[in-house]
Amino acid sequence: MEAYLGIDVGSVTTKLAVLDESNELVTDLYLLTQGKPIEMVQQGLKQIRQQLPKDDEICGVATTGSARYLAGVIVGADLVKNEITSQAVAALNYFPQVQTIIEIGGQDSKIIIIRDEVVTDFGMNTVCAAGTGSFLDHQAQRLNMSIEEFAQRALESKTPARIAGRCTVFAESDMIHKQQMGHRTEDILYGLCQALVRNYLNNVGLGKDIQSPIVFQGGVAFNQAIVKALQEELNAEVIVPPHCEVMGAIGAALLVHEEMVNSNNGSRFKGFGISEMKYRTSSFICKACPNQCEIAQISLNGQVLARWGGRCDLWERSQVEEMDDNRR
Repeated sequence: MEAYLGIDVGSVTTKLAVLDESNELVTDLYLLTQGKPIEMVQQGLKQIRQQLPKDDEICGVATTGSARYLAGVIVGADLVKNEITSQAVAALNYFPQVQTIIEIGGQDSKIIIIRDEVVTDFGMNTVCAAGTGSFLDHQAQRLNMSIEEFAQRALESKTPARIAGRCTVFAESDMIHKQQMGHRTEDILYGLCQALVRNYLNNVGLGKDIQSPIVFQGGVAFNQAIVKALQEELNAEVIVPPHCEVMGAIGAALLVHEEMVNSNNGSRFKGFGISEMKYRTSSFICKACPNQCEIAQISLNGQVLARWGGRCDLWERSQVEEMDDNRR
């Protein structure tokens, strides 16, 4: 059977999803990146190989997420796509009438506005942690509880505490103040959920035309207390897809399926054996201009496979030209 693999490598989690030729989900995987994107991609491939039926053949691979270029080089991706496109395609596949996509991940968050099945606007937050999942994770650790217990107890709140959520530092000091005043833990927890939602809507969602149907994606969508807070703040139903945590990877797989069908070319996928290879990453400062960009590069057996990270395409272009010279 033909299968298509999508890989979404973020700063906090790495997700893999495999679709069959009918775009049905065959298997998926959700791993913590732990600051080791190469190792996690390799580990993910090893586990996915074990989960796939033996007669399935990977006919296309796409990468997305903040480390999409790095992952693309490692696996031999046929397509590299940004997170906005991947998330939108996945949502439209399951909910063709969707008009707003809310995506909250570990260290960034996004809003995607869709009209007539076309992305018309979007916003991103990659700076302030107060509107992301790491904000809740940090507070859960501080209170010595799992994020699952955090969500469950937050839903038990009757009179949520008002927490200042414009900044993680202020939110934490305000939470400590509310504890000292004697507020119930459940009320503080749900107050933190409301603070995250307010921060998200006041920053990422500022000025956006949020209309129903609204789909909520990303790992934070597992937290039913956040879903409840969103619905209360927006006064609208918020839909959580069955595979909310891997929607980016699903979108990438959908896109590469379409790409491979239209191109009639064979896949560049390097195979599952790359999970055993030893890659090396390094960086250097480019001194070609006053910008002095830090250029990242990945090597295998002493050979540079790719470079990226500059404000211009000098090093990416030079790598392509070098490969062309070697072919002559």
